[in-house]
Amino acid sequence: MLPTLGAFIGGTIGWYLGALAGTGTAFVLSMVGTAIGVYFAKNLKAKIDA
Repeated sequence: MLPTLGAFIGGTIGWYLGALAGTGTAFVLSMVGTAIGVYFAKNLKAKIDA
C-alpha cells in the first residue's frame, strides 16, 4: 500500500512540475516522479518493518 501511495504522490508532483514546460515533459517527469516515489516508499517501508 505504501509504494502505491508513493507512486501517486511522486507522479503527481512530477506531472505538475513538468506541466509548466508542456505535456510531453509532464509525462516524462511523472514517470520519473513515480519511480522516485516508489523507491522512497519501499525504503521507508523497510525501515518501518525492521
